[in-house]
Amino acid sequence: MKDANDSEDDENAQTNRHLAAPASNSAEPQKFFRGMVEHLAELSRLADEHVCRLNSTLPEDSGQRSDIRYIHGLTDISEAINEALSGATREILTAQPDGSRPSGVLKDALESVRRHISAGATMRTLYQHSTRFDEATKEYVREVTRLGASVRTLDEFFDRLVIVDDVAFIAANEDRTSAAAVREPAVVRFLRDTFDRSWDRAQPFPFVPHHAAKAADEVIPAIRTSIKRLLIEGYPDKQIARRLGISERSLQTHIASMKQELGARNRLQMGYLLGRNGTTFVL
Repeated sequence: MKDANDSEDDENAQTNRHLAAPASNSAEPQKFFRGMVEHLAELSRLADEHVCRLNSTLPEDSGQRSDIRYIHGLTDISEAINEALSGATREILTAQPDGSRPSGVLKDALESVRRHISAGATMRTLYQHSTRFDEATKEYVREVTRLGASVRTLDEFFDRLVIVDDVAFIAANEDRTSAAAVREPAVVRFLRDTFDRSWDRAQPFPFVPHHAAKAADEVIPAIRTSIKRLLIEGYPDKQIARRLGISERSLQTHIASMKQELGARNRLQMGYLLGRNGTTFVL
């Protein structure tokens, strides 16, 4: 009669024989691996079905569950921002590059500002210096300032940004046809700090003097300093104009005046003179 130890030894020996013995049929290994492949494929299919079921149970506005939600198309972007604005309770920050906006857009924005300030939200907006020459923008700023909003201008700054309480909207591609709605607190805090730093170095939007010729005395030196710096850094005219919120034609007018001030006969000589004195502008 075998005891327990003998039985265990027999089982181990039998297992070792199966491991060590060659397959009696050469097709057995192929059959085994083929079965494994089929098994893994079935697991992959089941996993895909499970993910699809999970996605189908999420609400349409899944941005509520995600720190970053991508939005495509100008219409959808506007709707998402308006939805956020409808629930604003504390603060609305906007940075609007590219110069002045159409008067129709400003008219609609004025009504929106009136509603949000009436609801108790504070508002701050950053434009570029070039907006000081646009009569429609000046009238809009005069009205929103009377309502309680604050507006300042800069020579150049970061891309378009909207922060509504705890969500920030930023451009997700170069032509701004896609946007990202960001709810991650650390990122929103960083973007708010970026806005505040730009706000601190911006200039209040005045209404006296009213005339563009007088406003030019305040902002053109800053604009031309930026043009000089960007030319030295090698930016093409199209990018310089976009960063400053002016047309390429206006940029060429500034460059022509700068050539005259430097005594340069052509663009090449002006570039040389700017580069020679580059330490004056690159800080």
